[in-house]
Amino acid sequence: MKKISLFLSIFLAIFLFSCGKKTETTTVQRKDITEMVFATGSLKADDEYLVAAQADGYLKTLNFEEGDVINAGKVLAIIDNKQSLVNVNQTGKLLAIAKANASENAPLIQQIRININLAKEKLKQDELQAERFRKLLETNSIAKVEYENATLAVLNTKANIKALEEQMANLQVIANQQVIVQQQQNEVSNAVADYNQIIAYVSGKVYKKRKQLGDYVKKGDVIAVIGNPNKIYANLSIDESNMSKIKLGQSVIIQLNTNAQKTYKAQLAEILPAFDEATQSFYVKAFFTENLDFTITGTQLQANILIGEKKNVLVIPRSYLGFGNKVLIEKKKSVNVKTGIISTDWVEIIGGLTENQSILKELL
Repeated sequence: MKKISLFLSIFLAIFLFSCGKKTETTTVQRKDITEMVFATGSLKADDEYLVAAQADGYLKTLNFEEGDVINAGKVLAIIDNKQSLVNVNQTGKLLAIAKANASENAPLIQQIRININLAKEKLKQDELQAERFRKLLETNSIAKVEYENATLAVLNTKANIKALEEQMANLQVIANQQVIVQQQQNEVSNAVADYNQIIAYVSGKVYKKRKQLGDYVKKGDVIAVIGNPNKIYANLSIDESNMSKIKLGQSVIIQLNTNAQKTYKAQLAEILPAFDEATQSFYVKAFFTENLDFTITGTQLQANILIGEKKNVLVIPRSYLGFGNKVLIEKKKSVNVKTGIISTDWVEIIGGLTENQSILKELL
């Protein structure tokens, strides 16, 4: 009996509280309405790129500060990497030796050339001797075998000369190949040594300085972030549930967190293909169509992307639309409505209500 009494008391209290809620009334009206997709983001410089170290070592020189506008080709930093300089010196010496060995004055080539000249002189003597023995053989003054031996000596000397010439040619080829190898190694060493200099390959403005003088850096460490100061854009994060509504060329209204009272017009110019799994969102670029008087990159912002617009349609205030697209009418009766475009403040009514019809909203 006590439980029934308690239940009735609670029910009565809820009923009286519900009946006692205050309401606010408005009417269905006609207005122009725009549908927006809300996005957050930040200002970024276009053509932004990272300047990274290509060698290991300590930063012994830094020639820039944040905010500096630099030209392409400027040496931004120098890394102290003695090993690369040692390699350049060593490969340079080896290249000099290889070139010396391939020159006409190389000792081995000179020795073979001398041997060839001596062999040619011997050939002349052998040919003269063979000619004399031929004439003597005609008069039967010598045995035939002596003439044959003289002729064989000529052939042997010619073969020796040919072998020496081939030896010199092979030696020259090997020496030239060694020059090519050492030249390549020297060029590689010089290229590696050039990596000690960190150079800006594209003109721009230094937006971030990641390292300080004296820091030890490894290959791939970012030294600075550089971008185009003349083209600042809004990098917007779009929730994946709204991504199907986003199209290139859509108008964007942007509000910087640094000045909530001012808005800027922009246009959607690029939809990036990457999807951020951490935030479950896509990223798009919106370029400003009017002068931007605040250009500090990294500045946080809010944006509304115009995705649809209708004129002279039935609307109700968005706060009057309840869960499940239900609206209260006279006597607090709940009706289902069919909605169209939903903006920040208004909801388009396609069906379920008529123009000038009164609707209610319970106040908390």
